[in-house]
Amino acid sequence: MVAFLEKINNSDKLVLVDFWANWCGPCKAMFPVLDALQQEMHPQLEIVKVDVDEYLDLAVSMKIMGVPTFILYKNGVECWREPGTFTKEALKKMIEPFEISCAP
Repeated sequence: MVAFLEKINNSDKLVLVDFWANWCGPCKAMFPVLDALQQEMHPQLEIVKVDVDEYLDLAVSMKIMGVPTFILYKNGVECWREPGTFTKEALKKMIEPFEISCAP
């Protein structure tokens, strides 16, 4: 959990956190989408995956109500949060406005 917090607080690039669970089919369906997005948006985007079953206390403290849920950070500030599944193109379109600052 400490590594997770260090990444979002100490990174000047965008950090997309994927809250997921092993038993969640839609979560697993997002893995190749996120891998493709990471490759396309590297180095300005880093993706961190957080298993809600392994880090339940963190998920509760972050008010994660369902999986998958995505939270985008820039310089330790939460810019955007959305549950659900998305195409790579849709995620990229939602993330790109925050590349300059947390305000789109």
